[in-house]
Amino acid sequence: MASFYLFLLFFSFFHSISSKNLILPLKLQSLPSGSLQNPPNKLSFHHNVSLTVSITVGSPPQPVTVVLDTGSELSWLRCKKTPTSPLWYNPLRSTSYTPVPCSSPTCRTRTRDFTLPVSCDPKKLCHAIVSYADATSVEGNLAFETFRFTNSDLPKVVFGCMDSGSSSNPDEDSKTTGLLGMNRGSLSFVSQMGFPKFSYCISSRDSTGVLLFGDAKISWLQPLSYTPLVNMSTPLPYFDRVAYTVQLEGIKVAGTVLSLPKSVYVPDHTGAGQTMVDSGTQFTFLLGPVYTALKNEFLKQTKAVLRVYEDPDYVFQGAMDLCYRIERTRVGLPVLPSVTMMFRGAEMSISGERLLVQVPGLVKGNDQIHCFTFGNSDLLGIEAYVIGHHHQQNMWMEFDIANSRVGLAEVRCDLASQKLGIGF
Repeated sequence: MASFYLFLLFFSFFHSISSKNLILPLKLQSLPSGSLQNPPNKLSFHHNVSLTVSITVGSPPQPVTVVLDTGSELSWLRCKKTPTSPLWYNPLRSTSYTPVPCSSPTCRTRTRDFTLPVSCDPKKLCHAIVSYADATSVEGNLAFETFRFTNSDLPKVVFGCMDSGSSSNPDEDSKTTGLLGMNRGSLSFVSQMGFPKFSYCISSRDSTGVLLFGDAKISWLQPLSYTPLVNMSTPLPYFDRVAYTVQLEGIKVAGTVLSLPKSVYVPDHTGAGQTMVDSGTQFTFLLGPVYTALKNEFLKQTKAVLRVYEDPDYVFQGAMDLCYRIERTRVGLPVLPSVTMMFRGAEMSISGERLLVQVPGLVKGNDQIHCFTFGNSDLLGIEAYVIGHHHQQNMWMEFDIANSRVGLAEVRCDLASQKLGIGF
């Protein structure tokens, strides 16, 4: 669920919403000769620790900044009747804000986001608590509201108006108003709006990129390789049935495939071990046996060019225990082997420069500390493989909901932006 780059968000609304293509600027905050069929309107979208988009909500419109999260269902905003931050949303100022009563069928909608059943508050309004894997949570009332993207009004969007909660990173959370849920659940933003497909392309540098809702004809984009979504008809305790789950079949470092049976990548009888594509998570996490095998192979192939940071007590972000010492005077990293995740029908190759990330503020002598951008799910208590947005950079990522598949293609996202005529 959530490097510092800037990219754009393209919205191509279909059905009853609009026939226009709309572009919003995105940004990643520590929290791109084919063209679209119609000239887009521009807004901004950014990315960093979290992928965020700035929109307006309510009547009259209030500006909000929300995290784009393909791993979550319910969209929510921090609601305050007396906001102490300009980013917070005030329901009392909006004539289109309508709380959901307990008697409404919407209040009985089931979602994995609600770890506890919804309840009635003293005013007989629908009260919900949303909890996340990092032990943070938010709670408040479900409500209907108008969400606005440039000139398009999207009325009666179900969202959470959250007035309390806990945070693992208060400094980053203070920069956002809430979250835009993008998974396949019935309450997600894409489901409520009826989008059959959306795509994004995250730049690996401080330049523009793209995110697109709907289907655009882009002649210069190389054919996508598709991997089917894994669908589970039977409810299982550890399997998220509305996540974008793909089947990981192997991992290779340069040309060496890890010597592991394919069964290690398959969910077990409880559903543990699914592989989720999650824009709300920054890095990628693997279950213990696979992480250990990858770590050992990467150590083996890089021992001649990298010096390990020997501190057994240091674990970056609680799950990344392979770190290196890089001289501060060095320009760039040494040449490193790529790591490729092999899916059913498609591959995602991660270049060497995206395999290490500098730890902010940590210096040992003349060295900066850089850590491997794969982590151990077991250390986080997560029973799944999670592919974060850092490893999705310079990949065209298409989420084809209608055909139950994810498409991949390598592309320079900054050049994609230029070809689509996007700039600042």
